[in-house]
Formats: sequence, C-alpha cells, structure tokens
Amino acid sequence: MDVIESALRQGLGADAIIFALAAIGLNVHFGYTGLLNFGQAGFMAMAGYGLAATVSTFGLPFFVGILVGLGATVVFALLLGVPTLRLRADYLAIVTIAAAEIVRLTVGSVTLKDWFGGRDGLQAFTGTFRDLNPFSERTGFGWLTYRAYDAWVILVGWGLVVLRCLIVWALMRSPWGRVLKSIREDEDAVRSLGKNVYGYKMQSLIIGGLIGSLAGFMTALRQAATNPDDYFTEVTFFAYTVLILGGAARVLGPVVGSILFWFLINLLGGFFTWATRGDDPLMPTWLMTSNQASLVRFIIMGLALMLLMIYRPQGILGDRKELALDAR
Repeated sequence: MDVIESALRQGLGADAIIFALAAIGLNVHFGYTGLLNFGQAGFMAMAGYGLAATVSTFGLPFFVGILVGLGATVVFALLLGVPTLRLRADYLAIVTIAAAEIVRLTVGSVTLKDWFGGRDGLQAFTGTFRDLNPFSERTGFGWLTYRAYDAWVILVGWGLVVLRCLIVWALMRSPWGRVLKSIREDEDAVRSLGKNVYGYKMQSLIIGGLIGSLAGFMTALRQAATNPDDYFTEVTFFAYTVLILGGAARVLGPVVGSILFWFLINLLGGFFTWATRGDDPLMPTWLMTSNQASLVRFIIMGLALMLLMIYRPQGILGDRKELALDAR
C-alpha cells in the first residue's frame, strides 16, 4: 500500500507538473503545428536561469525575474526560428537540440560563473515565492500529504497546468489554431491560400516555448535552486514520451500522459525495490538485485511504450488522423 501511495504522490507531484507543462508546449509545436522541437529543455533553462540570475545575481525583484525569464524565452525562440522555419522541419530539430545543449553548457561554464554559478548553479531566489505560501504546516490534498512548501509548489503548478490547457483549448478552436493544424497537414496548401506560413510557425514556436518556460520556472522553484544538470536533453525526450503516451494534438493528452508516466515509473521502482530487499527477497538475486531495481523500471516502461507505438501509436487520448505530419 505504501508503494501505491508513494507512486500516487509522485504522479500528482512536482515532476508530473513540470513535464505536463513542458509537454503542453511541445503539443503546440509538434502536435498542432508539426514543428520538431527537440530543444524544449533550452526554453526551460532560459526561463529558470532568467529568474534565478535576475534575483540571485543582480538583486532585482522576483516578478522582474519572471518577466526576464519570459523575455529570454521569446528571444531564444526568435533566434531558433528565424534561420530555420523557412526550411524543412528536420533543420529545426537539429538546431533546437544543439541550441539547448549550448544554453546548458554556457550557463554551466567557468567563464560565466559569477553570473550563473557554474556547475553549482544558483540559489537564494525563492524568498518572495515562499512569502506568498499560505500553508504553514504539512498539508493534504485528499489522502496525500505534502510539506508546506511542496504543497504550495503543487498548488501553483497545477493551477498553471489548468490555465494553459484552457488557453490551448481556446487557441486551437480559433481560426488561428485551425491554420496551425492545416500547416501540420500540408503547408503548401496553406501557403497557396495566401497565409503567411512562416509567421504562423514563428508564433507557434514562441507560444509553445513560453508554455515550456513555465516548466523551467517550476523546476527552479521546486528545488529552490537551478543547475545545468536540470536541463539535459533527456528532459525534452521525457516530455515527448509524456506527450506521445497521452496523445498528441489533444488538450489533455500531456496532462494524462505525465500523471500516468510518473505514477508507473515510481510504482515499478517502488515494487522492484520492495521485491529485492531483505535477506529473503521476493525476487531471486540471479534475476534482479536491489542495485538493478531502479534501472529495470525504465526497461519495463520502454517495452510498454514500444507496444503502445505498435498497437496504439496515437496514444491514450489521441486520434490516428492527427498523426498525418508533413515534414517538408
């Protein structure tokens, strides 16, 4: 029972929130527009470090740091989009994955350590956020309880998820959203109707990046610190996993995918840890040891995702018709 409760806590916790926000941004890029952005971790890093450096390094107010992080995200999107969005979709994929690594290595460099803290990162920028916390003691949501600060992060995080889902729902039912979906299907046809495909792609890249930037803010606020290791490329790949699991081009797909992914990962990890501990473990040591338990869960999840791609490639909430992407 403790294993299930722990998995539920993680499935509704900060990690699920962060990857839901990152995947909602990718849903605007990939699910609705067909843009192959493999650098969502870069958008997150621009936001997280924009906030942290503004407050910790330059001593400016917290909400100025939020604006700086959002502004840095927009600039990052423009720098990525201007040279690539007129070209084939795979050029954007190459540029974004490289740019995200450049950002991560830059903020972790010794040269800029006075600004960004080097490999140690930055701390001491969450004071205002903590002061706004209405919780003074351990707080429960239903039967799950969290520390006061964690409960505040979760409350704000899920509020942002709900707000962003509503915004995406409204946008994709507007004429603007219908143009995005048309670009995904056949951008040449959209161009023949007189629409500025390049402009729409740029808008999509910026909006999806801004949604992803919220994941960067939450990453920094959750641990009250920001570090280059928080923004490895695997963060983007996990966000894609969440998106594909829940279903691309569906408003609730990233949310369902994130909750389910983190619940199953922690459920499997907790079960295998329990089954391999003690002098008389449930699983024989020739099959699995306690040192292997945390790794086997990813193998099981990988196999499950392979089966999902074979038998239901559209994901849990997805539609096969939404998979028709034009990579030109």
